[in-house]
Amino acid sequence: MWTNSHIVHLPSCERTNREEMEVAQNTWVGAAPQKPSPYLSNRGNLIRDFTGILREGFLLYHKDKHDEKDNPNGMINLGTSENKLCTDLLSERLTQADMFHIEPHLLQYADWKGRNFLREEVARFLYDYCKAPRPLKADNVVTLNGCTSVFCCLSAVVCDPEDAVLVPTPFYGMIKKHFILYNNVKLVYAHLTSEVSAADENPFHLSVEKLEKALQEATQEGARVKAIILINPHNPLGDVYTSTEMMQFLEFAKRHELHAIIDEIYMLSVFDERTTFQSVLSFKKLPDPQRTHVMWGISKDFVASGMRVSCLYTENQDVISAIGELASFHGVPGTTQYQVAQLLRDRDWIDQVYLKAHRNRLREAHHYVVNELRNLEVPFLHRPAGFFVWADFRKRDGFKSTPVRGSRKKKMKA
Repeated sequence: MWTNSHIVHLPSCERTNREEMEVAQNTWVGAAPQKPSPYLSNRGNLIRDFTGILREGFLLYHKDKHDEKDNPNGMINLGTSENKLCTDLLSERLTQADMFHIEPHLLQYADWKGRNFLREEVARFLYDYCKAPRPLKADNVVTLNGCTSVFCCLSAVVCDPEDAVLVPTPFYGMIKKHFILYNNVKLVYAHLTSEVSAADENPFHLSVEKLEKALQEATQEGARVKAIILINPHNPLGDVYTSTEMMQFLEFAKRHELHAIIDEIYMLSVFDERTTFQSVLSFKKLPDPQRTHVMWGISKDFVASGMRVSCLYTENQDVISAIGELASFHGVPGTTQYQVAQLLRDRDWIDQVYLKAHRNRLREAHHYVVNELRNLEVPFLHRPAGFFVWADFRKRDGFKSTPVRGSRKKKMKA
């Protein structure tokens, strides 16, 4: 079992104190301690040794995958946010005749920010499904190979090394890796709690007051905070912030001149019909449009994490231009861009076939998991979106001492 209390301390290899701390905090029991390599730079050793429970569990899982017939005692991965409920529908759509199209220009270099036909289709898609008040511009779109790349590129162009980014906890754990490994940008936290009170009736409730407190404390400790990350719908809690809440968070960012990095990758994965998601792109007016950057991709909503296609929408052309220079490291193949454009423009299939099944299957899976948790008397958060159920196994005797195979987080994939 891997826990935060079991930290492996590695040799420094002339690292700074902060680098040692980052390696220690992200290296878990299960990872063999390694001596510094003479063939790597100090930074190379840091990158090699920077690992964590999700990565460790993911590698172990792929060595011993559970299969109901062939490997019933194998590992079941609860640590990776990967939706496999509708792979049959997507596989069928991607093997239709209109997807098999190759022209010479698709095999050649192009604008690394994305081919014009894909950027135009993404702008139209976001306009429709984000319910934007006016058509969105293709010039404000960058397409990259996954939201990981968007996080990395944004951190490089809006932060300097040793700057900091504010993020509420809990959060998608790989964000830390995205910011530290590429650009040596650290995270500072607005700590939320599961405890409820008269003033805070909802577990893990995020408020402007908590953001203000976290920013003040980080600044007093010497952090140079340049941005805030907001995930909506939330990973891993499954919360959906209201438009009022999001506007308050954006106004907070404007007051402190922070870039607001908005991750909306689960925007089409709200399965509770009583809940309405509102993208910040639907707002008639943003408090600080030049510092508001919205991310989305097909990994979650379209069960296509292996295709590695995501987008950034921002009105800041300086950010677009700077990321454009980095995009050659994170480009999407021309043939894949063609397939994704075809997929996004097929609105009849999306609306009449895919999204209906996607949300129904998520709802059914969620219902199954929460019923099992109720039967086990395991407390959990009942939330309307995403692939997760946040559950607390601490009071279950069977989970206290039994080693858990694969990665362990207090969340379960629906």
